[in-house]
Amino acid sequence: MMRTIAIKTIKLLFLTELIILATNIISFTFFMNLQIAFLSSFFIIIGSAYAYKKMVKDQITIDNSKGERDLLDEIEDPHELYDDTPINYAPTDKLDLKAIVKEEKKKIKILNLKDIKKGSKAGFSLFRLLPYLFLILGFIALKNNELLDIFIYLPSLLLGIIIGHISSKR
Repeated sequence: MMRTIAIKTIKLLFLTELIILATNIISFTFFMNLQIAFLSSFFIIIGSAYAYKKMVKDQITIDNSKGERDLLDEIEDPHELYDDTPINYAPTDKLDLKAIVKEEKKKIKILNLKDIKKGSKAGFSLFRLLPYLFLILGFIALKNNELLDIFIYLPSLLLGIIIGHISSKR
């Protein structure tokens, strides 16, 4: 299955590259701007999708569901206001406020190195960093060789995003 996805992606990339190669008839500047912008954005989308897919698979194998709330639940209800735990409606003079404060302090999560490492794993993946490096170096190369036409370059980024999105959906 993985092989068929790779073959379909290569075929789509090859077809797109043939169309881009045909733009060399218009002008070399048009071709170079289209080529560099397309490849940059295509590799960024594919690299990001692969890095996040790998991160999710790693989290599934680790089985990070130790009774913790999922990310969506934490975003929607960060203070557990809609939690199903019963509410203590005892009069305030009968409540032990010190115990309540200690219990609430235990719920506060402190940012530690393990959480930072886990969250930044996909962000600092080589599958994401190398395409961004290609984007920057390609832009600088076009600018230094006086081939950069921003009116061609920016829309060409969209083409790479669309083709990368189609490829990464598979």
